Amino acid sequence: MSDPSFSAVMHLLRAHAGIAERANRGLGSIHGLGLNEVMLMMNLERAPLNRLSRVELSQRLNVSPSTVTRMTAPLEKIGIVGRQSNPRDARLAYVVLTAAGRKAVASARATLEQIASGVFRDRWTASEIATLTTLLGRLTAGQPGELA
Repeated sequence: MSDPSFSAVMHLLRAHAGIAERANRGLGSIHGLGLNEVMLMMNLERAPLNRLSRVELSQRLNVSPSTVTRMTAPLEKIGIVGRQSNPRDARLAYVVLTAAGRKAVASARATLEQIASGVFRDRWTASEIATLTTLLGRLTAGQPGELA
């Protein structure tokens, strides 16, 4: 007999893959952005002064700092994010959400909210969704970058 924790993790991983694929498809077709890029932008949107270091972003996105660098390069080229140096430490640079980025993330968030509502449509009651939200919140408590 399988451990219930293992089964729960496997169901979460399968659900994550399906939701991420749906979100990537929707965000890509409408905004030309992937889910990871939108998550990066949403983290910047929530940060003080709309900026975070690459290390802070990597911790919030659960990726390496070099992955953040690869993610931000195309966003910089299209003006969604910029770089800002730290006047006190020249080695430290921030990724900053630009005005165009703030508009793009607001639009992408609306699309992501529509996608999210479609995930639960016809399957879950409002009470069940609230319970799931609470349980998942307990699972992710203490992790940096709360976006919900």
